[in-house]
Amino acid sequence: MNIHWLLRLTYWVRHPPSPGRMALIAGVIVLCLILVGVERFWGWPEALSVTPTGRGGLPR
Repeated sequence: MNIHWLLRLTYWVRHPPSPGRMALIAGVIVLCLILVGVERFWGWPEALSVTPTGRGGLPR
């Protein structure tokens, strides 16, 4: 963590965001945790995986 993030955190402590913004931040964090949980328990769908094609892919 660098000094920029520490200064931002001190600003948030002194001037807390509105309840709407806090709900938005909490919602984004919950959504990310749900996506991680789905990927961990059920795996990632094969249709959404990136598969290299014959042309334009990196040589191995």
